[in-house]
Amino acid sequence: MAANTVEAAEVNLYTTREPGLIKPLIEAFTAKTGIAVNTAFVEKGLAERVAAEGPRSKADVLMTVDAGNLIELVDRDLAQPVRSPVLEAAIPAALRDPEGRWFALSMRARVAYADKNLADLKAISYEELADPKWKGKLCLRSGQHPYNTALIAHFLVKHGPEKTEEWLKGVKANLARKPAGGDRDVARDILAGTCAIGIGNSYYVGLMRSGSGGPEQKAWGEAIKVVLPTFGSSGTHVNVSGAVVAKNAPNRDDAVKLLEYLVSDEAQGLYAKGNFEYPVKAGAPVEPLLAALGPLTIDTVSIADIARNRKAASLLVDKVGFDN
Repeated sequence: MAANTVEAAEVNLYTTREPGLIKPLIEAFTAKTGIAVNTAFVEKGLAERVAAEGPRSKADVLMTVDAGNLIELVDRDLAQPVRSPVLEAAIPAALRDPEGRWFALSMRARVAYADKNLADLKAISYEELADPKWKGKLCLRSGQHPYNTALIAHFLVKHGPEKTEEWLKGVKANLARKPAGGDRDVARDILAGTCAIGIGNSYYVGLMRSGSGGPEQKAWGEAIKVVLPTFGSSGTHVNVSGAVVAKNAPNRDDAVKLLEYLVSDEAQGLYAKGNFEYPVKAGAPVEPLLAALGPLTIDTVSIADIARNRKAASLLVDKVGFDN
């Protein structure tokens, strides 16, 4: 009878993450625990789907990218609190909900891409992006893109609305072109000489330099040097992927086991390998292309505080006409 119980153990995972990235993690978890994982890829509308399913939902774990999406699941009462010494020991306090309703599982840093000819540029703060010395030399994607509103929200938490507005005006004044495209386009435009410096996510560096995006993107990645910016003398801004245990999880205990596995050294290494993401667990393996960028020290501002300032950040972007 016990054997049948083990065979019947399962977890239902709803995820917005690409199936190819999740598959190695799920297979490793099942091999280690014997717990089957039924995966539903929900590209858009994860919160809406789970809310519509209500108490009958079969979802055990909800996995998504971006802290704002994790907090939306909490705000819509779709997550339940979890107390786990394993999770609390592995994940820094700034990267999880104080009440245990969401947990970060991997990180991506918002880093500086710079022209390799800027030999003297070895360090930079986010504040310095508004320095007039960069006038006509800065490239960014839209200020309203979630990657940038998160960074601006972090600036808001650090400095307040008046200084953030002043900073945004300074950054806008330094732009070499209208904010557009994606992070990889920043690297492309640095190679083309359109700009000398820009901001992009760390995992795009791995995707470009690994050649997974093709030879053209590899050339973009190799044309830039990467600097890990900080807020003043503190740390670097990061965003996260993460997960919650669903409020009506029918397999709660096994759902917690899945989350605990995902912060193990093995799983953290698989995250790094799959999408060039940083582990949240200190000491877990870092993908070599990321490790080559230097040690990452994350800022200690709570991800939740950043996420709750996103709307204010978006309003400031419009107020200063950043994307115009």
